[in-house]
Amino acid sequence: MTLDIAQNLSKVKNAIRAAAEAAGRPADAVRLVAVSKTHPPETITPAIDAGQRLFGENRVQEAEAKWPKLKEANPDCRLHLIGPLQSNKAAIAVQLFDAIETVDRPKLAKALARHMEQTGLRPDCLIQVNTGEEPQKAGVSPADADKFIAACRDEYGLPLIGLMCIPPANEEPSMHFALLCEIAQRNGLAELSMGMSADYEIAAAFGATLVRVGTAIFGAREDYGHSSE
Repeated sequence: MTLDIAQNLSKVKNAIRAAAEAAGRPADAVRLVAVSKTHPPETITPAIDAGQRLFGENRVQEAEAKWPKLKEANPDCRLHLIGPLQSNKAAIAVQLFDAIETVDRPKLAKALARHMEQTGLRPDCLIQVNTGEEPQKAGVSPADADKFIAACRDEYGLPLIGLMCIPPANEEPSMHFALLCEIAQRNGLAELSMGMSADYEIAAAFGATLVRVGTAIFGAREDYGHSSE
């Protein structure tokens, strides 16, 4: 398994570099967030051993169960929250994650700001934009994005660095990546977290700085911990 994960990681990183270069971007313009959700520490460790240092988790409860020990053993690893965050888990998230990619509503922004002030910890924040305006999906609507970005900066004082999106599964992703890039540019935000296992090469061509890939590295989900929120 160690060899397979290392090989998969290498393939994904090579493909990301190639996609960036094909789009006329530097080979290192796009960073890989290895999505370790549902996978146990013994599956994640081979990726760390192969040099991966940036990981993504969907659930606070699951990350809390496995990442403190992993980070203790590998203090240079960084962890991003890439799944929906309940306001009542904001305190844990601020302490556990180096970046929170799913800020999407005022209540959550207020909670994060409060806990950052209390703890002195300031994980990077990205706003999730629901580019497809899907009712079942989290994220601020594109029409409300500019106003919410301004509030996160000026009213809540969050350390805002970029935007994140998850395009509709049945639509061409490029139009959604282009929309997210446009919103980011007009608001002076540098980071774009977009692209997953099926479309990260397209995302790299459309300006992604972070791509979130799990299955192509770790294989099928293992439902680690069976946690839910």
